[in-house]
Amino acid sequence: MFTGIIEATGSVHALQQIDSEWRVTIDTGELDLLDVKFGDSIAVNGCCLTVVEFGDGRFGADVSQETMRCTTLDALQKGSRVNLEKAMLANSRFGGHIVSGHVDGVGKLTGSCPEGKSVKLEFDIPAELTKYVAAKGSICIDGTSLTVNTVAGNSFTINVIPHTQEETIIGIYQTGQRVNIEVDLVARYLERLMSGEVASDSMSSDIDVDFLKQHGFHSS
Repeated sequence: MFTGIIEATGSVHALQQIDSEWRVTIDTGELDLLDVKFGDSIAVNGCCLTVVEFGDGRFGADVSQETMRCTTLDALQKGSRVNLEKAMLANSRFGGHIVSGHVDGVGKLTGSCPEGKSVKLEFDIPAELTKYVAAKGSICIDGTSLTVNTVAGNSFTINVIPHTQEETIIGIYQTGQRVNIEVDLVARYLERLMSGEVASDSMSSDIDVDFLKQHGFHSS
């Protein structure tokens, strides 16, 4: 489990294909590795990866074909900057929101504009994720816990303060940037709970207006 509070930015030292998978080696920058051991989890741009080697300010992790297909890790190259967060400890301060490190989909930065010292960013996301995104709710972008400002269709906006721009890779985003999106875990569980017994039927798992009416929910 993670919090979405980025501890450091690092960079890709090497990306090597081994049989049908990949080994990525990350230079960890200011990330403290003193308490890291084999098998620990570190989120790289919001993707939970397992440490299989480490030392000299670096760690290595194996990346499956599935992860490459479903995240932006397929775009990494030597020198690419990445957000890093170690898995939280039970006695850690919970500064962000509940983040699992399991990417739900890939979004795209479609626009940006300054708002004072902050910057407003607009992202498009896959249509199937829009139901989990709510104004003033939480969302995770490349591992960073952020607050949604507005939602319209399959787009949403966020405001990024100067500190976040400086301490994460968000500060180097360009229009068209592909990003890893993890929606609020609570929203996913609420959907499952509201489905009730219907959740066991894979053909009837979607919640729509008719479903809500049948189960006692009415618009005002």
